[in-house]
Order: sequence, then C-alpha cells, then structure tokens
Amino acid sequence: MELKKSPKADLERQKGLFGSLGLVLTLAIVLVAFEWKSYDKEEIQVAARAAVETEEEMIIQTEQNLPPPPPPPPAQVSDQIEIVEDDVEIETEVEINAEATEETVVEDYVAPPVVEEEEVVEEEIFQIVEEMPSYPGGTEALYAYLGDNMRYPVVAMESGISGVVYVQFVVEKDGSVTQVKVMRGIGGGCDEEAIRVIENMPKWNPGKQRGRAVRVLYAVPIRFTLN
Repeated sequence: MELKKSPKADLERQKGLFGSLGLVLTLAIVLVAFEWKSYDKEEIQVAARAAVETEEEMIIQTEQNLPPPPPPPPAQVSDQIEIVEDDVEIETEVEINAEATEETVVEDYVAPPVVEEEEVVEEEIFQIVEEMPSYPGGTEALYAYLGDNMRYPVVAMESGISGVVYVQFVVEKDGSVTQVKVMRGIGGGCDEEAIRVIENMPKWNPGKQRGRAVRVLYAVPIRFTLN
C-alpha cells in the first residue's frame, strides 16, 4: 500500500516563509544592537551649603579728634598815659586854619620833585685797542722794575718751587693799575708776591682807541727762577 503525505504536514511548502521571517528578525536584532546606546553612570553628590565664617578686619583708629586749642587771651591794653614833654620837636606839623570860609583860597598841593638816582654805568674794558698801554720806558724798563722789586718767597725757596705766574690787570684811563689777579699761579707765596709787585707799579701810559684814553685789560708773565 503506498503511503501518502498530508499536504499540511509538508514542511517544504512553508520553507520560504519561515526563511523570510528569520531573515527579517535577524536584521531587526542587528539594527537594534547597533542603535543601542549605553551611558556611564556618574555619581553626583550634592554638596551641602556650609556656613563659612569670615573674620572681620579690625580697623585701628590712629587719628585722634582732639578739640581745637583755646584762642589766646586778648592783649592787655595799658591804661597808663605817656606824658610827652613840650620841648619835643615834631617833624611833621599840620596847619589848621579855623577861620577859613567859603571865600578862602586854598593853594594846590605841589608834591616835591622826585630825585632819580643816576645809574653808575661802568665803562667798557677793552682787550685790544689801536694803541695798547705801555710801561714808561718800554718792556725792558718793566722787567727791570720787576727784577729790582720782586722778592723770592722763603716758602717757595725751601720747597724748590719755580715757574711762571701769569698776572692780569686793568690799565685805567689815567694809567693806574686796578683789578689785579692771578690767572695761573704756582703757589708757595709766589702768587701773592707777584700781585704785590704789580699793584705797586708806577702809572702806565694808558691805551687809546680813536685818540681817546680807554680802559684796557693787560697780562704780564712773571718768572720765578731758583739759582
């Protein structure tokens, strides 16, 4: 007898349907697996508010508000009357005419003239003029005078000081010598000796500018030499 399989029991007939359902389910599972997101758990602690005590700064007052000092006592007014003798002369007298009327002619006050002090203008001192001042007798007479009147200072001799002292002075319009000073000295008393000799010189022939005597600045070297 030939066995016959029931069409309902034939599994081959439903093979395509179950295969499609399995494929759809697998794809769904894979899609959900890729789209699934996981987050790390983080513990958040809510800190309680704590009261912080802040120390207040202490301000030290250094300025003292003292009351102002009392005002000084008023000056004492003397009740004594100073008696002035009758023979004391008063420099300024004011004349009062008690009998003056409206017709009395009053003279106008005339102020005394103001005397202006004249400015003393020092005359110009020339350095170079048309005719320079000269010593009476010329240069040889000048050095002869210096050699005869100059004394070598003892301090300079003991210290072995020698050299040239340059002395500057002004020859006035009358030939006298003024404003003597040392321009370059050597010390040891030589500077003072040079000034002394120049100040005691006789009068020079004054310098002239345009035929008029003028003040001229002049300089003379004085040599101190030890033998």
